[in-house]
Formats: sequence, structure tokens, C-alpha cells
Amino acid sequence: MSAVEISDEPVLRIKGLSKAPQETPLFGVVGSPGTRLLAGPDQSLGRESLASHVRRLGTVDSVRTTPQALRDTVRASGLMGRGGAGFPTATKFDVAAAASGTPIVVVNASEGEPASAKDRTLLELRPHLILDGADFAAAAVGANEIVIYFHRSHLRANAAIEQALGERRDAGIDTTHVRLIDAPPRYVAGETSAVVSYLGGYGALPRRGAKPAAQVGIANRPTVVNNAETLAHLALVARFGADWFSQVGTPEAPGSTLITLAGAVAIPGQVVEILGPVTIGRVLESVGGLHAEPRAILLGGYAGTWIAGETAWRTPLERHGLKEIGVSLGCGLVAVLNDRICGLAETARLLAWLAGESSGQCGSCVFGLPVLSGFVDDIIAGRSRRSDVRRLREQAALVRGRGACGHPTGVVTLLESALDTFTPELERHLRGAVCDAHEDLDHFPLPRDAELRR
Repeated sequence: MSAVEISDEPVLRIKGLSKAPQETPLFGVVGSPGTRLLAGPDQSLGRESLASHVRRLGTVDSVRTTPQALRDTVRASGLMGRGGAGFPTATKFDVAAAASGTPIVVVNASEGEPASAKDRTLLELRPHLILDGADFAAAAVGANEIVIYFHRSHLRANAAIEQALGERRDAGIDTTHVRLIDAPPRYVAGETSAVVSYLGGYGALPRRGAKPAAQVGIANRPTVVNNAETLAHLALVARFGADWFSQVGTPEAPGSTLITLAGAVAIPGQVVEILGPVTIGRVLESVGGLHAEPRAILLGGYAGTWIAGETAWRTPLERHGLKEIGVSLGCGLVAVLNDRICGLAETARLLAWLAGESSGQCGSCVFGLPVLSGFVDDIIAGRSRRSDVRRLREQAALVRGRGACGHPTGVVTLLESALDTFTPELERHLRGAVCDAHEDLDHFPLPRDAELRR
């Protein structure tokens, strides 16, 4: 079987339909039969045009439906945000609709996670799906403005969304309420409160306020922020309804989920749509090109959780199930460690980058993260003792939960899971072994300017 061939994968039989049970693949890539967000033209054909999009899916008419009915449909679907927090989308809509002022809808397509490509893939290949979802969200909450918050440096995504807006204008679709805003090149700039702060003219500074953005956001207006994947799901819910949406996924986490494969896989950056119960190992074997369990896998992003390969291989790739064991799927990143790379050295490399990506407003980040990074650098250089590891864990506990956003906590999660997962490597370094980090091998990607700073 090739790395992307999935036609003979087992299928999930969907129950509760009025007609004969359907068979749906458990996962697929762009253009694979049975996918939803990734359905349509193969990736080699590039951006789907408006004409192709409409022929394939039809149009969405939200004007003849009341905002309350639209929100009820979203609530019945059980759609939860796909940006990491997993907050119920309908609840966010209800808060915005009930708040004073005219709401604003923000498409958060900044995707600051260096190895993640799911939102960027949707922007590049299915921009009309995102725009339809944003229009649906605006109709559901009564918004009169849509802001697309993304990186203009992502040239293909930038071109695709601008071309899509041009096609809609040519087709007589009003796009005057849509603005494109270039997001700052910072890891934390995609956090919801940082997005709202930046769009309000105050810089991309995360804030812990008493009121959610959906109630009081940009210019004190209700601001509904959803990532590109969530809005793409909305576009399909608008067409096919709540029951259809929940026919895949699980009762606790209905609908499909996009993940990005990274690291030691056949095609780093490949996006996969998960539609039913499947283990991480099955996906990595069929799509990632792996033939055996890797040393370790990083789940959820660079501020995510390391899991031993043997454990991860058998673990279901499902948001709710992972949450039950204390692991967040986060941005959907599944990054495989090269077996010839020291996991602690790779963690040190990520920690150094993450320590420099804070907004610079909280001591837990400005002072705490560099301290943690320095501790790990000393370990992999063979300069540490067991007492230093105890001090490192104590310092990490002091950083966890501090600051105006979840950035320091995420960094601590990465660190603590590395210490637990890479115990043999840790023992070798404590005996004085020096790690050269295998500079000749591929690592997880970091922005080029960060690499140059190191």
C-alpha cells in the first residue's frame, strides 16, 4: 500500500439513518472519497473555483431563516471549536446574539503553529467553504462585518482567498463587509484575546478578562472568533443539517476532525481528515508511511504532549478520548520523532523557540520560560545532576497556570511530558553524556528567522 492509498481501509457503519446503512471511510486525504472538508478536487488541482464549489455543494441561503433557527441548528449539531479549546460553537453564538452592540465575526486563520497546515490547506484549496461558513456565522449572530485574520506571508493561501473573494464579487455576491487583516508573526498572536486586542488597535496581547470576546470584544462589540476549520464545518452544517454532521465522529465529539502529520512521516505537512474511530498507529501506517512504532509522538502542537510511540500507536485519534487521558489534540498536530534524534534535544530546541515567542507582558513568560529552557540545555550538554532535574520540575510547577494566556502552561506540558517520556535519554545525560542533537537530521520545522537566531 502506498503512503496515501486508503481505499481498502475498514469502514464505520453509520446507524440511525432512514435508508440502508452507509459506509464511510475512517479517514482520508484531500480528494479521498467519503471525506467532508477535504472532499472535492485533488490537491494537485489547487484552489477550487466558485463554479466548482457550487456545482459540488450547492448554495447556502441563510436569509430566509431566522438567526435563532440557525443557532438552533448549530446547537443540535454539537459542533465544538477546532482551535484547541473545544468550546461549543452554539454557546459562543448565543452569547454574541444576546450581547449589546452589533457583532463582528473573525475568521482566525493565523495558524501560528509552525508544523500545522490544516487551516492553511483549507484556505489554499477550499476558500469558498470558509467564506460560506463565515457568512453563516454572521447571519446566525446578526453580524455586519467579517474579518479574515491570516498571514499574508502564506502566499498560496493569500492568493487563494483573494481570488475567491474576487469570484464572489464577479458573481454578484456582496463582499464589502469582508476585511483581510495580516496577523503578526508571533506564536501567541492567534490566541483569541490576542486576536481581539490586535484588531482593536492594542497589539496582539493576550488578556484574561472577566467577559468573553463574544460578549465584549473589538471596540466593545460582541466578537465571534472561530478558526478556519470550525467555519468550514459550519458551511456543511448549513447545507446538510445537524443530523448529517453528527453521523461521523463520536457522540462526545461529533463531526470530522483535521490533523496535520509532521516530522518523520512520508509527507510532512500532509492534512488528514478523521471521520471515525481509528488509532494513531493506523493513520501513521496508512498515510504516514510508518512500518513500526516510533520512539515518540508529539500531540497537539509544540506546546503539546509527548507520548511514547508504543502507547500512542494504540491510542484512538479522537478529541474527547484524548482529553479523558489528559492529552489535548489542540491544533491537530501529530508529529513523529525521528528515531535517531534525541527527544530531550528536540524538546530543548522547541523550548528555546517557544521562550522567545511570548508577547513579553508577563513574568512567567519573560523570565520563567528562558529559565526552563536553560535547564534543559544544561541537561543535554551533560552538565546537570539529579538535583537539577528536581529544581527544574519545581520551577516548571511555579510557571504552570501563570500569565495572561495558556502559553506558559503549554510550555510546561511539553517539558514535563518530555521528562516522563524520554527517561532513558535523561539518565544518559545525567551520567554526563553530551547530545549533539543530530544536526544532520530533519527536525520539526521552525520559522526560518528563529533558526537563524539560534
